[in-house]
Amino acid sequence: MKSILQCITLFTVCLFSAVTVQAQSGATRSEASAQNYPVRAVRMIVTFGVGGASDFVARILQPKLSDALGQQVVVDNRVGAEGNIGVEIAVRAAPDGYTILLGHVSPMTVNPSVYPKFPYRPVRDLIGITLVSDLPGAMAAHPSVPAATVTEFIEYAKSRPGKLNFGSVGPASPSTLAFGFLMRKSGIKLVEIPYKGGAGPATIAALGGEVAVTMATVASFIPHVKSGKLKVLAVISPKRAAQLPDTPTMAESGFPELTTGSWQGIYVPAGTPQSIVKKLYSVIIKVMNDPWVIERLAYGGGEVMTSKSPAELAAFMKSQTEFWAAIVKDLGVAME
Repeated sequence: MKSILQCITLFTVCLFSAVTVQAQSGATRSEASAQNYPVRAVRMIVTFGVGGASDFVARILQPKLSDALGQQVVVDNRVGAEGNIGVEIAVRAAPDGYTILLGHVSPMTVNPSVYPKFPYRPVRDLIGITLVSDLPGAMAAHPSVPAATVTEFIEYAKSRPGKLNFGSVGPASPSTLAFGFLMRKSGIKLVEIPYKGGAGPATIAALGGEVAVTMATVASFIPHVKSGKLKVLAVISPKRAAQLPDTPTMAESGFPELTTGSWQGIYVPAGTPQSIVKKLYSVIIKVMNDPWVIERLAYGGGEVMTSKSPAELAAFMKSQTEFWAAIVKDLGVAME
């Protein structure tokens, strides 16, 4: 009996040792893999389609990131569900640095409140590396609207409650929520007319006078401002846009809450080794300081906007999520 117990004990010790050695060996291989990262192509998921603001930023970053990493970065547009499909693919990817996400303000900080049943949460399930850019937004009006500023437009709208339309891109979009916030805070009443895109259909609607005002990126409005077919009442940015130096910001117009436009950031799945997170951070910061990248973004109306650290981006994400959650709750917007 004693001999049997000794054998069992010896077998258990050997088995435990083997498992321990195997685990240590696996950890060593994982660490080595992280140190050598990357050794193959990296996929960059973009949550919106070709030609949009996110794709515009991705196509600028792609060649420079490829050069800096020494491996090809492949842009993968995954469209649908207001960006949620792309987020889900990124969250479920292996946390090895070979899938990165170019996250946009809408799916990253607005959707968690708009789609409460969506099983993934960017703040919890992704690691933010750094912000990379912001394409400032703007509020533009048809020339027939007798207002040159947001303040003047509010006074005009108050005299015509429910008679002025605004172009939107769906109930869950940041621009629609921003209009909702604007109406609640100023006491005006506008009628929403939804379109399948802000820079395209909604802007065209404003050009044709179908809607009095709409919101999109500054870049999408500039050609029409120059031709006199639209006028920008305010820009949605912490500072005035270089292309419109005489146009005030929303903050200057009495709405300091509306300061961020179409910002973008780079994320990886939770569980990605810190060595890879650190390498990606240093590489991306280097890329964002490249004069060619800065120039290309500026040409399209964008600005470089980076985070001092992943921790700073995490704090930014938290504050943005809370901000949009309050607006969503106040407006009663919720999707299945």
